[in-house]
Amino acid sequence: MSSNSPSKKIWNRFRRNKMAFGGLIFIALLLIMGVLGYLITPDQTPYANDMHLQLSNKKPGRTFEFLVISSKKNIKKVNLFERMLYGQEADSKSIPITSYRKVGNKVFVREYIGDDERAEETAYPFVAEKDHYKQTFYLGTDMYGRDLLSRLILGIRVSLSVGLMAVLISLFIGVGLGAIAGYFGGRVDAIISWFMNVIWSLPSLLLVIAISFALGKGFWQIFIAVGLSTWVDVARLVRGQVMALKEVEFVEASKALGFSTTRTIVKHILPNIAGPILVVASANFASAILLETGLSFLGFGAQPPMPSWGTMIKEHYGYIIMDAAYLAVLPGLAIMFTVYAFNLLAIGLRDAFDVKGQNVSV
Repeated sequence: MSSNSPSKKIWNRFRRNKMAFGGLIFIALLLIMGVLGYLITPDQTPYANDMHLQLSNKKPGRTFEFLVISSKKNIKKVNLFERMLYGQEADSKSIPITSYRKVGNKVFVREYIGDDERAEETAYPFVAEKDHYKQTFYLGTDMYGRDLLSRLILGIRVSLSVGLMAVLISLFIGVGLGAIAGYFGGRVDAIISWFMNVIWSLPSLLLVIAISFALGKGFWQIFIAVGLSTWVDVARLVRGQVMALKEVEFVEASKALGFSTTRTIVKHILPNIAGPILVVASANFASAILLETGLSFLGFGAQPPMPSWGTMIKEHYGYIIMDAAYLAVLPGLAIMFTVYAFNLLAIGLRDAFDVKGQNVSV
């Protein structure tokens, strides 16, 4: 790639925008954390769903002692790749304790039941030499005693995967309908434009809820619901860009050479409007994340125990007026910074592709 190539110039313009470049770095870090998933979470059980109800709503940075009281048999040990994707089921059961002592083949422990309470000693059979360990909850625990940091990290997967799939669906529908409407014009354009205006007039969240009602609750249903509600922006942009380009010389030349309509649109028109499409796709990524978190907050998105930032806010928003506001604030900040990063990326792409005057909104 030469220093004077168009792609190099676009990259240089983007890199000079420090805010947009910072947003790209933040998104890259989120992507790395989301891909690594369970490999970097303190709680590596599926969905980071290891509950200790005695430890509910504990402050960030608290460290607790645990004692293994029983082993689970027939637990399949998964390989590294499977553990990264799905986690590893715990092979033992442990409880939080305040003290313990070994006598013969038994262990006498005082179970943790609260900071100001002292439990009676309980005897458990001796399990193994390494039956006692400590765990630090760096961001505290939620209302069910689960590690908040682990669930925040796994929530990245939900938000980014929904955003990516929704953007792909919206691009497929929006680019297709917008290109057809802009290229053929006339009655075809009138019908597609009427349909776009109908969808455009509906509030996005209500449209997503209606689609979710029709498809049912679930993870893959979110992809379709959010994607079907964000394609209009892409279609309107593509329609206008195609209408402006279909009369230029290279398109007329392709027609004169007898190229098919599909080849003319796909090979000659769409590559010339890739910049504006990328800008809108970046902005739609942020919108998709907001829609997903809104759906999860209302109970239509990712279903428990799957970690979702919207669900985490729903479960803990009542603690905002108490002394555990961080339970709702931390996932809220994660949503805010992620959406802000994608908006910065969209602005950077808009400036890099120099599409400020082409009716591209971010």
